[in-house]
Amino acid sequence: MAKKTKNDNIDNTIFDFDRIHDVDLKKTMEEFYIDYAMSVIVARALPDVRDGLKPVQRRILYSMTELNNGPDKPHRKSARIVGDTMGKYHPHGDSSIYDALVHMSEDYTLSIPLVDGHGNFGSIDGDPSAAMRYTEARLSEGGMTLLENLDKDLVDFIPNFDESEKEPTVLPAMIPNLLINGTTGIAVGMATNIPPHNAGEVINACIAYLDNPAIPLDELLQIMPGPDFPTGGVIVNGSALKDIYETGEGRIRIRAKTVIEKGEYGRTNIVITEIPFTASGTKTKLVEGLVGLMRDKVFEEIYDVRDESSKEGIRIVVEVKKDRDAANLLNGLFKKSGLEDTYSVNLLAVKEKQPIVFSLKSMLREFVEFQEELYTREHRHLLEKAKARLEIVEGLLRATDVIDLIIEVLRGSTSVKQAKECLIHGDVTDIKFKSEASRIQAMMLNFTEAQADAILSMPLYRLIGLEILKLQDEKKTLLANIARYENILSKKSALHAVIKGRLKEYAEKFARPRRTEIAELETRSYVEEVKIEDIYVLIDKFGYTKTIDEVTYAKTQAETLAEFPHIVRMKNNDVLCVFTAEGNMLRVKAEKLPRCRIKEKGVLIHNLCKIDQQEAIFYCSFESMFDSMLMFVTKAGYIKLTSGIEFDTTRLMMAATKLEPKDEVVAISMLSAADMLAGDRRVIIVTKNGYGLAFPLAEVPEFKKTGRGVKGISMDKTDHVIFAAAAAANDPDLVLPNNKTLPVKKLRMKPRASKGTKM
Repeated sequence: MAKKTKNDNIDNTIFDFDRIHDVDLKKTMEEFYIDYAMSVIVARALPDVRDGLKPVQRRILYSMTELNNGPDKPHRKSARIVGDTMGKYHPHGDSSIYDALVHMSEDYTLSIPLVDGHGNFGSIDGDPSAAMRYTEARLSEGGMTLLENLDKDLVDFIPNFDESEKEPTVLPAMIPNLLINGTTGIAVGMATNIPPHNAGEVINACIAYLDNPAIPLDELLQIMPGPDFPTGGVIVNGSALKDIYETGEGRIRIRAKTVIEKGEYGRTNIVITEIPFTASGTKTKLVEGLVGLMRDKVFEEIYDVRDESSKEGIRIVVEVKKDRDAANLLNGLFKKSGLEDTYSVNLLAVKEKQPIVFSLKSMLREFVEFQEELYTREHRHLLEKAKARLEIVEGLLRATDVIDLIIEVLRGSTSVKQAKECLIHGDVTDIKFKSEASRIQAMMLNFTEAQADAILSMPLYRLIGLEILKLQDEKKTLLANIARYENILSKKSALHAVIKGRLKEYAEKFARPRRTEIAELETRSYVEEVKIEDIYVLIDKFGYTKTIDEVTYAKTQAETLAEFPHIVRMKNNDVLCVFTAEGNMLRVKAEKLPRCRIKEKGVLIHNLCKIDQQEAIFYCSFESMFDSMLMFVTKAGYIKLTSGIEFDTTRLMMAATKLEPKDEVVAISMLSAADMLAGDRRVIIVTKNGYGLAFPLAEVPEFKKTGRGVKGISMDKTDHVIFAAAAAANDPDLVLPNNKTLPVKKLRMKPRASKGTKM
């Protein structure tokens, strides 16, 4: 018998090779990615153009109405609302649902909050909301306008994610929520950013569009001139709004509202009363930014910054120093502090599962068409309900006329079913009557099934005369309503009249004065008020940099100053030029150098000009360099002179000299005009192997910054330059990198490019 192998135990019948197919991985990934992207766009990130809600917001509001959590009911725990939403309709993280719930309660973000929050729901300052187990919520009056008449078959319902519940595809929003509250969302490859608007203005614009669908955009903008942010502020480029509303895209510049007041001790106060909408929810960061500008002395005019805001409103005070121009400072704050910001508008929303960028008119058209659908379905529902009630009322009235016969039918029947059959079909089989005439009359009753059910359940008090009169009045009312409903459903003008009437009620209910001012203002430049003074830049051996004023420098002891190998004197409006071993020059404005106390560490110069921390660097001020010559000496022994004018540039970085491969700059000396004219100046070069060379400065030629230079000293291949300087014959001893001294007078002069003398 043959030995069994491992594969013999496998039942090949479990493999269905006919179901194995070759798949194009690239095409499959593209299809999966498109499905994912569309899911994010339609089911997560973008709002529906009809009710202006994202799916999570719609599900939260629907869950709250299912919980009977209306504005006339007590608040419920947010955790209960989040749990119901997540368990029934939105199978995602509870934090995202709670964040959406909190957002819908923010009166500093929405024109009409949809949720009435109770507890800590965050603040305009940027404070986070409390955990959902601590807060409570209920629907607001604004939220109810999106849910009214939900039981009147106004919208379609679909199964939820596990088909255990039904949820609406869209809420029957009776107000243009998308334009009123705006929205923000980031999808895959696209984003929406719709600013909030004034509720009264938007609703009036909808009414104007109903009256005239061909209304020009200019007329609409007279009714609804532009966004109205809950935080107020000023739109300073109002002329751009027309183009934005035509194309659906554009940028708005928003500026804080400010007033200039007299302060104490002769100072002036800039008082910020309204902040840009982009700072809504981050007011603390805005104030911290103002404090940072004061602390870093970006604006020397600022004396103090205080946040005096309260429940009554925003009040941020920027105290200006005495005899300083507050208006000029305000121009600078608009530019650097976030008091003026840009809001990018993108009127993107979902229509029939497709993302579309809308214009203002097309967005109003979508809302009006949605209202026509809602009101048509509402009145169709009301018509059916009225007709059904009329059928019952007519049956009851008719029953009161033959009540004796009906009582006889009931007394002669052996079951409810038998009596019902007699009332509907006149079936008198097996029913006992007092007379044959009654039997014949019963055969002609002919009530409808609904009327028969109403008669069989009719209480005896309906036989009272007043109750019969009520039924007659109800019949008249029902007939009038049916005629009105049929007129509304048959005539578009009548339907529009109903829509306009309801919209006017909402306009009165939610109308409030406009908060955001729309203007066309120039952005004025800030004229820096700088007192020119001498400063000293102190740089220690590790590269930490700071500046001190002339008075502090004079008071500092020599021993302390000796700790700084680099000390550069310059003006506070000058530029520190930083030369690197790689032959580059970088510029750092004096205003960016930190003003510190002598004992403070300062800031790494490498961080200010973005260079490698291991790279050797040399310093000088641009102002003094401008009238000087710079002597460059490289590791390979090349030397040149370059005029400081060559480095007159506004660029932050430029090449200062040409270098051979693997060569680098080892020394830079700045020589004044007097140094160049003096005949005793000499160049001293020292190599690693201990050779030293001195030759006249006059032998060094001048080159452009793009030049390499000439040979300064001859060396062996194993040797390289470690030190170079220009000195006079009577100068003090030079200090070499190994801290040894080199007497200038004892060096014997030789021609340039000589090998040098062993030291």
